[in-house]
Amino acid sequence: VMSILLHGDAAFAGQGVVYETFHLSDLPSYTTNGTIHVVVNNQIGFTTDPRMARSSPYPTDVARVVNAPIFHVNADDPEAVMYVCSVAAEWRNTFNKDVVVDLVCYRRRGHNEMDEPMFTQPLMYKQIHKQVPVLKKYADKLIADGTVTLQEFEEEIAKYDRICEEAYTRSKDNKILHIKHWLDSPWPGFFNGDGEPKSMSCPPTGISEELLTHIGNVASSVPVEDFKIHSGLSRILKARSEMTKSRLVDWALAEYMAFGSVLKEGIHVRLSGQDVERGTF
Repeated sequence: VMSILLHGDAAFAGQGVVYETFHLSDLPSYTTNGTIHVVVNNQIGFTTDPRMARSSPYPTDVARVVNAPIFHVNADDPEAVMYVCSVAAEWRNTFNKDVVVDLVCYRRRGHNEMDEPMFTQPLMYKQIHKQVPVLKKYADKLIADGTVTLQEFEEEIAKYDRICEEAYTRSKDNKILHIKHWLDSPWPGFFNGDGEPKSMSCPPTGISEELLTHIGNVASSVPVEDFKIHSGLSRILKARSEMTKSRLVDWALAEYMAFGSVLKEGIHVRLSGQDVERGTF
């Protein structure tokens, strides 16, 4: 499995979650052993110029915080893009670290139907309108090289257009939109004890009172003999022990019992978030 994230250039530079995720990328129990980040860099964020959106020359500069290699590649050159992507995959597989591919390209039309980029970026869009589209540019190169003939190219285009047209025609036959399928799992028996697939079913998760008492006692004891414990902590442990004896629980003890029962089944529990190491909450 290889994790690939696709970003826009403005989002890559401007969304805090990108920077935060980079900082988590090499932590124990968090790492994906390297993610490939593909940035579709059309050099404009909706209507915002880069100089108004970030302080660094490249949108990908946030990746420098973890020393990830960043490949800037001309997206008008498909073979260069393929080469760079192969290098990125090899880097990730060899070093298990993040790597970034910055596809330097442009956006031919507006951000959406309501956006006319000639209002906000007239000079840039005069240049873009003169650009030969990448498909034509590459096709002309392959035909000139003798790699493909004009007829082969036209047949491929016609084949692709046909796939799109057929899908469009079929879509008109769909009279009902099943919103529920998007929002909820349509698989019957998914949450039954005897549901399929077995690995996905949820068997009853209750445990015996005896086991709960055992976990409560362990959670309120000190594992090492003659260990001098902080008086504030010993009060908490004593109160927890009393609750277990009285068959009462508060949130913290209930949580302990849940974690304890999962750990007893040999399942690793990782807590993340504020102050979890010292168990403040």
